[in-house]
Amino acid sequence: MKNKISPTGREVLLEETDFIVSKTDRQGRLTYANRMFMRISGFKESELIGVQHNIVRHPDMPRSVFKLLWDTISSGQECFAYVKNLCKNGDHYWVMANVTPDYDQKGQIVGYFSVRRRPEEGAIRIIEPLYRDMLAAEQAAGSRDAIAAGTAVLMKHVLQRHKAYENFILGL
Repeated sequence: MKNKISPTGREVLLEETDFIVSKTDRQGRLTYANRMFMRISGFKESELIGVQHNIVRHPDMPRSVFKLLWDTISSGQECFAYVKNLCKNGDHYWVMANVTPDYDQKGQIVGYFSVRRRPEEGAIRIIEPLYRDMLAAEQAAGSRDAIAAGTAVLMKHVLQRHKAYENFILGL
């Protein structure tokens, strides 16, 4: 369904009190979506549960951001990221995402929790052009080398500020 949605360019702004919560299995298929997720995205619960979380992925998002996110959470660490998501009607919304692994009684990862909130406006003014540069690098590199090219742009930006990725994101 997401590939058939054309972005409108209209932004939906989250309120300070809006928290979008979802849970996925290990493969990224949604197993839970709170009402705020459904209200903001425009998808019904029946359209979300059992499908890949990337149903809301906006085409402006670099693949390398999601590679970093998946590498981090699948290693058992939490990840913070700014994400531009696509609504069912083509509108978009920015979030500050915190994604954490969910463990079973044996300490094995069984899925992931994601809590998203309204990002700081100033952070988006920094992230949006960075993501445009990352996406351009990915497109120029071609499919095989896209993720490495986007990651290189991100890491160059992060290292210029002498910070680790998490410190950079949390410091915006």
